Parts: sequence; C-alpha cells; structure tokens
Amino acid sequence: MFDAASASTASGPACGPGPVAPCSSAVATKVVVASLRRGRPYASLRTRSDIGRVRRIGTRHRIGGITVFAAAGVTGRCRTAFVAGRAVGPAVQRNRAKRRLREAFAQVPIRVDRDYVVTATSAVTEVPFEDLVAWLTRAVTEEV
Repeated sequence: MFDAASASTASGPACGPGPVAPCSSAVATKVVVASLRRGRPYASLRTRSDIGRVRRIGTRHRIGGITVFAAAGVTGRCRTAFVAGRAVGPAVQRNRAKRRLREAFAQVPIRVDRDYVVTATSAVTEVPFEDLVAWLTRAVTEEV
C-alpha cells in the first residue's frame, strides 16, 4: 500500500548531519561552565589517570573522617574529585557522603592552581556539617 502522502517522507534523512565531535578544550570549557552554573568554585576531576596522579604525587592530609590529597594542577582552575568507597556503606550512604563533601568543600577557601581528591570514611555521613567543614578547612590550609 503505497500512497503519495507517505512517499514524501519515506525516503531521505529525517534530520540533518550529526554534530561534529567536540575537541577536548570545548569539553573542558563545558565542564567548567557546568560547575560555575551550580555555584561551585571548582571543576570536577574526572579521569582515572588524573585522580591517580593526584593520589600518587600529591600531599596527603588525614583529618577526622576524611583524607585530602592535593597536587599541582594542570590548568588554571581548581579541580576536585570526591571518593566514597564501599567501606562507607551501601550506595545511598556513599552518595550522601559525596553530596555532603561537595557542599562542605564549596565553603572552604581553596587554591586555584591545585587538584584535590577528597576521600570519605563512614564518619562523614554521621558527623555534624560544621565539623565536616572544619575538617576540610584544616586539611586544605595545612596543605599550603
């Protein structure tokens, strides 16, 4: 069953050509803009190799229920990764720990030229928020 009305839409592409893959600088700009839009003074440290580099060559400060690794950054912007392993608890508690760390880290004075990896323990989900901010402040300022 072929009619003239469906013939006009039956052949040919439904849409134009696909977008060209963005270059890495465009992706980095997108990540920075997204972080600024959320009101965070830092961008996300995303790749496994970058997180490993910070843990390998950075200085480590363990205070309370957190461990902060800090290393020289590769960009002019602070980048941060938040890690909560299975020892923290089930997925709900790990996600809660990372959300609390992100919010507390946004209130801490940080250096722009640094990359940070913040690792949580199970204490992060139970400690008062003011104590969490104090832990992060001490860890970041000791690093200087």
